[in-house]
Amino acid sequence: MRHILGLLGAVAAASGLAVAAQAGPVGERHLQAANPTAALRDAEHRPTVRVTIWYPAAAGAAEERIDIGGPPGKPVFLVGAVAPDAAFADARPRPVILFSHGFGGTARMMAWFGVPLARAGYVVIAVDHPGNNGLDKMTAPGAIMSWDRPGDLKAALERVKTDPLIGPHLDVKRLGVSGFSAGGFTSLVSAGAKVDMNRFLAFCRAHPTDGVCAPQKEFALTMDDAQKALASPELAGEAAHAGDDHAIPGVRAAFAIAPAIVQALPPEGLARMKVPVAIILGDADPVAPPGTNGLVAAKAIPHAELKVLPGVGHYDFLSTCSPFGATVVPLCAVKVPQDQSHQAAIDMALAFFGRTLGAP
Repeated sequence: MRHILGLLGAVAAASGLAVAAQAGPVGERHLQAANPTAALRDAEHRPTVRVTIWYPAAAGAAEERIDIGGPPGKPVFLVGAVAPDAAFADARPRPVILFSHGFGGTARMMAWFGVPLARAGYVVIAVDHPGNNGLDKMTAPGAIMSWDRPGDLKAALERVKTDPLIGPHLDVKRLGVSGFSAGGFTSLVSAGAKVDMNRFLAFCRAHPTDGVCAPQKEFALTMDDAQKALASPELAGEAAHAGDDHAIPGVRAAFAIAPAIVQALPPEGLARMKVPVAIILGDADPVAPPGTNGLVAAKAIPHAELKVLPGVGHYDFLSTCSPFGATVVPLCAVKVPQDQSHQAAIDMALAFFGRTLGAP
């Protein structure tokens, strides 16, 4: 396990990001993909997955703010700006990053990460996971069936390949995956980690107060509820496939932000991973405690890169809270400025993907 981004590396990455930030606008496009297991997870049983793409846009494309929540003029989260359906920057093929949000999150909530990567030259393909996102009604299957999340990313990639605006610009031979929290779990499984939900349930029976085992703020499902749902006729058939190979063909690198649900990934499976992995997390994270999640993965995965941010918690990796948001949303109470934590993740990701996929 190597600790990266020393002083020189951080300076180089930050300098590269500054150049990228001046390179031009970022486009945003929305599509829908088809994934049969989505119907089990979605409250309305829709077999579709919403897809958001961020990409380098043509010079002069007009960007618009996409901040989240709150009354007019008072957003809760400051997300950034994009140019809707703008023309692509040029004809060159670009490396692709698939991105998975956290438990109950959304693609756009993580635009603080995806948009800078697109500004640096990557095409970032993110999804709203069915039954487990902040725009739709949450469901027990959506909360439990985390092993189906890589399938959402795979379906999104296949759909974007066919899109006339974005498809011609994808260099799928340079494919990476990333994600936050449950999305960090998704990125590891997409890169070849094996899933054992019985192992996770056994861990939670022994450690019921661990952050990943307790009912989550976004959807208060107990472990007893989860076990009953997994054994139900509705889900038992799909649950039997939890241990299948869910790796996405062609993934060459995985970048996990505060990964959760790591106890569902047997160490022997993590030890056999061949794809380069980098992990960033905060040492003050009670939701996905590093000692039972990110640090476990970093120790087991061969040559995994790790960066630990002092004083940083779990929700620090959501979009930056506005001054108004800080007055109305408890999770906006952070000890370390979010922009500082975000920049550390962006710098590390650009350096990591630059080495593993090649500069865009």
